[in-house]
Amino acid sequence: MTLPRPCAASAASPWPARLDLLQALSGLALALFMWLHMGFVSAILISADFAWGVARFFEGYFFLPRPQAWLVSAFVAAIASLFALHALLALRKFPADWRQYRIAARHGGRLRHGDTTLWFVQVVTGFAMFFLAPVHLYAMFMHPDLIGPFESADRVWTGGFWPLYLALLFAVEVHGSVGLYRLAVKWGWFEGRDVRASRRRLKWAMWGLIAFLLTLGLTTLLAEIRMGIEHAPRAGERYVPTWQRGATAAEEAR
Repeated sequence: MTLPRPCAASAASPWPARLDLLQALSGLALALFMWLHMGFVSAILISADFAWGVARFFEGYFFLPRPQAWLVSAFVAAIASLFALHALLALRKFPADWRQYRIAARHGGRLRHGDTTLWFVQVVTGFAMFFLAPVHLYAMFMHPDLIGPFESADRVWTGGFWPLYLALLFAVEVHGSVGLYRLAVKWGWFEGRDVRASRRRLKWAMWGLIAFLLTLGLTTLLAEIRMGIEHAPRAGERYVPTWQRGATAAEEAR
């Protein structure tokens, strides 16, 4: 007796797994980028000249005949596209309406499971980023030449961006760090013989990473606010690095 073959429609589709992998890879890429971004932005803590050099580097100042601000816009567009892709993939798992959210919240309350709570944290922070991040990305895309010590400080303070950056700092760093922890758990990264012990270590690493990034980010934001307040009477003035000020003064004297 020959058994009937299962129809093609009943076969399991590989696309959910593929989309999960794509979501994981895009999230990992964005998290690693945010680490680098934090390093670049915090250059102001070293010196204004160093922060100016970091900003001009991405315009090709040190290796092109003339700096090209459009290079920054192109990079911002690539990051924005990756962000949009990751958001669309993540939306597949968000509660679709209030009823689904209430069901998920009720189950989460009954389970009282730490990792389930972290999933809700990612939902909330991801929802916040959906509204906050595009504002910053648009500003960087449209005005790539206004990145520098005075320029960034003026945007933060005189331009009134500091509340947005404060909220975005918490949303991004918490979302990214929790996401890395959940990726490590899901894919078995750094998993030893004792799974529970490995998960405890990963969770401690997650909280340590959040504390470090928030401390660095808040210190950087405060430095930019302080510079913005001091520079407010001359808002709009471009920063000139120390080694160029003599030549600039001599040209103006002529």
